[in-house]
Amino acid sequence: MGRLTGRVAFITGGARGQGRAHALALAREGADIVTVDIAAQIDTVPYEMSTAEDLQATVDMVEELDRRIVAIQGDVRSQEQLDAAASAAVDTFGHIDILVANAGIWSLGRLWELTDQAWDDMIDVSLTGVWRTMKAVLPHMIEAQRGGSVILTSSVNGLEGAGIYAHYVAAKHGVLGLMRAGALELAPYGIRCNAVCPGFIDTKMTDWQGAYEMTGGHEGATRAEHEAGAYHWHALAGRGLLKPEAVSGAVLWLASDESQEVTGLAIPVDAGHSILPGFSPAPTTVRPVNDSR
Repeated sequence: MGRLTGRVAFITGGARGQGRAHALALAREGADIVTVDIAAQIDTVPYEMSTAEDLQATVDMVEELDRRIVAIQGDVRSQEQLDAAASAAVDTFGHIDILVANAGIWSLGRLWELTDQAWDDMIDVSLTGVWRTMKAVLPHMIEAQRGGSVILTSSVNGLEGAGIYAHYVAAKHGVLGLMRAGALELAPYGIRCNAVCPGFIDTKMTDWQGAYEMTGGHEGATRAEHEAGAYHWHALAGRGLLKPEAVSGAVLWLASDESQEVTGLAIPVDAGHSILPGFSPAPTTVRPVNDSR
């Protein structure tokens, strides 16, 4: 018997990266999984986003753990698609006990140089998409009267500023406000609402040339410089780029009964990044968010 046997987890952004790691961590503890992922490109996102093949790979991995999974290609910018996914989850499994609103994007650009579309896409996916996901799933959780756990993915940039992605910082600060309001509104129903604040995690979101240059501090920086530079982002010794599974440990704890008295909490999973004094990435060269060089 796992810590989550008999429970159902609804996870957005589950095709790869942190979302996939969360799906696998919860499945190992007995949860059945429903995951929604766009599995397509957004024009203002400068790295290659997930694909239908990535989403199928998550399905295969969960099934290898002998757990059931429903995978839906859907966009958190669409309330209709999220509502349909939540209904499909309940039709298949009977209830939803855990919500992990994880889908998000990242891009770079000084705030006065960001395009309207880059701003709108960031807020629509990384903040409004979290609200839409909650709006789709929470009525089912409340109606089931089983309590449950809601876990929102913010960021260390929900706790601090950064000099070259104001749209992302604004979205992730907003997620923490949404979490705190949700904790209060959901408490009468026995539903807890918390957030994880990941640090510098090694996923496709941070594995592209613009990220290398941010970490390396100069145009043309390499992946090797990116990896070496990541060690300076953390207070704990020997921590470079962190693995997605590091965040999944916190998600699993928040999903389980071990945290049954915890709500309204933002948990940094950042190897001590957020306690470093005065840290803010500010490279000498930042390409516009829509520069595809």
